[in-house]
Amino acid sequence: RRDFQAFVREAHRRGLRVITELVVNHTSDQHPWFQRARKAPPGSKWRNWYVWSETPELYSDTRIIFKDTEHSNWSWDPVAKAYFWHRFFSHQPDLNYDNPEVRKAIFGVLDFWLELGVDGLRLDAVPYLFEREGTNCENLPETHAFLKTLRTHVDKKFKNRFFLAEANQWPEDAAAYFGQGDECHMNFHFPLMPRLFMSMQMEDRFPIIDILDQTPAIPESCQWGLFLRNHDELTLEMVTDEERDYMYRVFAHDKQARINLGIRRRLTPLLGNDRKKIELMYSLLFSMPGTPCIYYGEEIGMGDNFYLGDRNGVRTPMQWSADRNAGFSYGNPQKLYLPIIIDPEYHYEAVNVELQQNNAQSPLWWMKRIVSLRKRYKVFGRGSIEFLHPSNRKVLVFLRRYQDETILVAVNLSRHAQWVELDLAEFKGRRPMTLFGRSKFPAIGDLPYLLTLSGHAFYWFALEPVESKQLDSQGKTEQGLPTITIPKDWDNLIHKREKVKLENVLPQYLQGRRWFGGKARTMQFVEITEAIPLPQEDPLAVLALIRVEYTEGEPETYLLPLKYLPAEHMAPLVDSPAAIARVRVKMKDGDQEGLLIDAMWDREFQKMLLDSISRNRRFTGPVGDLVTQATKIFRRQLQKEVPTLEPTLLKGEQSNSSVLFGHDFILKLYRRAEVGVNPDFEIGRFLTNKGFPHIAPLAGAIEYQRDNGDLLTFGILQKFMQNEGDAWKFTLDELSRYLEEALTHSTAITDSSIPQKSLMALVDEEIPTGAREWIGPYLEEARLLGLRTGELHAALASDSDDSEFKPEPFTDFYRRGLYQSMLGTVNMNFPLLRTQVKGLQEPVQTLAKHVLEGEGRLRKRLLNIRDRKLTCTRIRCHGDYHLGQVLYTGKDFIIIDFEGEPARPLNVRRLKESPLRDVAGMLRSFHYAALASSIGLVEGVRPEDFSLLEPWARYWQRWV
Repeated sequence: RRDFQAFVREAHRRGLRVITELVVNHTSDQHPWFQRARKAPPGSKWRNWYVWSETPELYSDTRIIFKDTEHSNWSWDPVAKAYFWHRFFSHQPDLNYDNPEVRKAIFGVLDFWLELGVDGLRLDAVPYLFEREGTNCENLPETHAFLKTLRTHVDKKFKNRFFLAEANQWPEDAAAYFGQGDECHMNFHFPLMPRLFMSMQMEDRFPIIDILDQTPAIPESCQWGLFLRNHDELTLEMVTDEERDYMYRVFAHDKQARINLGIRRRLTPLLGNDRKKIELMYSLLFSMPGTPCIYYGEEIGMGDNFYLGDRNGVRTPMQWSADRNAGFSYGNPQKLYLPIIIDPEYHYEAVNVELQQNNAQSPLWWMKRIVSLRKRYKVFGRGSIEFLHPSNRKVLVFLRRYQDETILVAVNLSRHAQWVELDLAEFKGRRPMTLFGRSKFPAIGDLPYLLTLSGHAFYWFALEPVESKQLDSQGKTEQGLPTITIPKDWDNLIHKREKVKLENVLPQYLQGRRWFGGKARTMQFVEITEAIPLPQEDPLAVLALIRVEYTEGEPETYLLPLKYLPAEHMAPLVDSPAAIARVRVKMKDGDQEGLLIDAMWDREFQKMLLDSISRNRRFTGPVGDLVTQATKIFRRQLQKEVPTLEPTLLKGEQSNSSVLFGHDFILKLYRRAEVGVNPDFEIGRFLTNKGFPHIAPLAGAIEYQRDNGDLLTFGILQKFMQNEGDAWKFTLDELSRYLEEALTHSTAITDSSIPQKSLMALVDEEIPTGAREWIGPYLEEARLLGLRTGELHAALASDSDDSEFKPEPFTDFYRRGLYQSMLGTVNMNFPLLRTQVKGLQEPVQTLAKHVLEGEGRLRKRLLNIRDRKLTCTRIRCHGDYHLGQVLYTGKDFIIIDFEGEPARPLNVRRLKESPLRDVAGMLRSFHYAALASSIGLVEGVRPEDFSLLEPWARYWQRWV
């Protein structure tokens, strides 16, 4: 009992519900109740717990379910010297529900399990509880009356508990077990299951449409349970004799695969391990009205062993790994209840969770994706179904509708490609969008909508009005702030099944964030993959990892700290970019309103991060640990207690979020989370240890280590360096002064005054006196910046013992790879520019044509890289070096932000390159500054003066 309670507790902690089976119809013939009854005198209190008769002629209108093993529903008991009634096997005698003591005992059994904490009960064999002469002893009114009593008892005594009926009946009889919403909450749709297989095999939609047309409407609070396979055989009770014969012929060639009125096979071997057929069947299962149920092992395509007899062939151990006993047990293999699968095609070493978890294209991951996708649309579980009837019977097409959601499902039941024309006039003007890839199809017009589908293919389309969601200045859409309703506690939104509600609203929030790099891409779905409570003792916030899947390209992961603010604290942030969603928490004593925010806007959260770094704290999450650390610089710089350092969130960040603590430290949180050490942390630590004076020294770091060993850098803490702003602003100020003075000069700058030599040639020339006079002190500042740049590269190349920083030669192999990379860039972009040039406006079109004319010269220039030996070395570089990455102190420069170009993969940013890449980046930045005057970024320059000042700007750029 303690073990089971521990199991239930751990399941609930993981957001899982536990539903166990309550066999209400019968017991084993070894059960103490039956042993007591068979020994009791006829007509006595204990004998009447079961159904007895002196003759096997009673209830003769009742069918025998298991004709392959049982010849009658009555069996003779030599101890009782009477016949006992059993609807199933002769070792499973039926209880006598006409006896009040039996009904009372069942109430006690039910209470026992619910008090242990189970969330629901599957009521086994529920149609057969009562017997009446002259009937088929199934679905009797007395059965429904008892179920209503049972449901009332549970609803009064327990909260949020669940009944699932196992009623293998025709649709109209099965639907009766919902009552008026006062019997069972769910019931398996047994007649639909075999017809899904029949329709696919016959390549005809009729069996599916026919059985669903016969299915009555059910109460709003109830659901059909849908399944393809379960712990029993593929039951063929609810089909005609002709249909049963057909199913046997096509799905059970080996007679040993047949059992009772069904087929004892798992799904994958049943469908011949055909991946397209399997996915097709699941597409039907997940798109039909109801709740899909997946039998264990089907998500990885487990095999079976029907030679084990009875139904044991589909009940073999779950295949977790390639270890002993498939990872199911460490015990002696001969002690297992059933042997593991060793059939070559489905061997546990080839088919197991561990292998498939590491393969993004495996059946397991496909299942995860389709389950996640289905959860995002309420229409699949709650919506109506409306079949369309195009002329091609091989294609099943239907609409699912719920509130403002409309989904069009098209399934090709044939193994060959098919086309179909659909009457979608009702949706004229809407544009179908596939749910899986979010690819947009042509808009629906007046003509029938034409679809073509490859063999065993399917589409799920969202039919949404064509509208654009405009973002306001706070990054919110016109719909405003969404509201999420959750039970009990706000952290259910992160750790429990409720998190899908948050995942559904996150795309809207991400689109409005400056640090989100996927704005130009179409999001397929968003998933919370990690949520670390902070602080661990009294979690007020979590550090969440958000995985964003796109319709094209690689997925991305972002770091999003989350915090819940109760109603009394939400007012200052409810209309700010921090607000993600309103949250309504349903409590016993009434609903509580609150606000979910990006915690980086919360001062207490900011302070908590700094405090954690100061104490080298470690926090544990579901799949990894958050590790904070402080360096010697932190202790040396800290002049006061951490709590007294007031935090200020800096608003100008693009790809990260930074918090200034007083005038002592600055904390940078990287929003894009990538596996590996961030070069900003790595280079900052290296230069700090080397004592390089012209950087912001590293004072601490926040890292994340996954259980699988992956290491990610979440953020760094640096000493705050007093400054007058970045060098870009300083340069524009100097340029503004220079250009204002240029307007007063009588001497004009002409094209002939601007040096035409290359920059390398100008290095050896003396700067003209005129240039020194006109440009002024900024030339000396530029010289100092060049000196600091050289010192930076010298420091980065100063350690030949550290493999990550040791200079490396430009080998022939590397040089050839560099050439190939640059050639690939040319081959990709020039054809693209050539196709787009006609659509460009002037003067951009003329410039584009000029670039295209120079393609030959560019390719020739690239040959110098391929054919010339390079004697220089490659070192670690800044990687994104420009004036915005340098702070000006008033008399010197501080170089910051070593993370490289955020758009490039992290591992690429850590590659060693020529330091001239940084030099080129800075030269380009000077060029941008010179051009800034022509687009109004330089103060004091009037638009009418642009043409006059343009030569002066070019002159400044060449000499600086």
